[in-house]
Amino acid sequence: MPYRILRLGVLSLGLLLVAGCASQAPTSGEVERSQGQWEAQQQRLDALQGWELQGKAGLRTPQDSTSANLDWLQTPYYFRILLSGPFGSGRSVLEGREGRVSLTTGEGRAEAESPQALMQQELGWSLPVSALTDWMRGLPADRPHEMEKDALGFPTLLEQDGWRIDYRAWTRVGELWLPRRMKMTYDDLDVTLVVTRWQPEFADDD
Repeated sequence: MPYRILRLGVLSLGLLLVAGCASQAPTSGEVERSQGQWEAQQQRLDALQGWELQGKAGLRTPQDSTSANLDWLQTPYYFRILLSGPFGSGRSVLEGREGRVSLTTGEGRAEAESPQALMQQELGWSLPVSALTDWMRGLPADRPHEMEKDALGFPTLLEQDGWRIDYRAWTRVGELWLPRRMKMTYDDLDVTLVVTRWQPEFADDD
């Protein structure tokens, strides 16, 4: 299986673990934020159980630079990430449930018991996937970290587990403010995520 395609496919699992509130697309321009909005939404943000989103992820290393379009479905028990773009195969599907994760491309299929195990198996390294669920909502994982916020109380920089997460832009979707653009850096690996559409689901939704 081509290393470049598999690397982007597996990396996208770590990238796409986030949320929002409503079925409409974010506005093209950022709605003006105000003081206190971030703190006021914490309970709702913590209650996110599933979502659909579309966006684009970019990956840059000293040897390579590539990107892919992303279409991601998440439920409490299952996820599916479809990737398409200029990197070769045209379509890759990353999906899984508890105890089994698989990546399927035009070149074949790879499986493992967890996202971390799949990355370690195929790449020799792994992303902190469980922490990414929090990071992409603008939250730290429940362990030591450093966070900086802007004058309105919104996160601007999170450092945890050796990663630096820069929150570059926000969008309002329904009742929630969510990251619209963020950059993640670990040593010489740079990952950029731009979300173009959020459709979150909550446990109390019909």
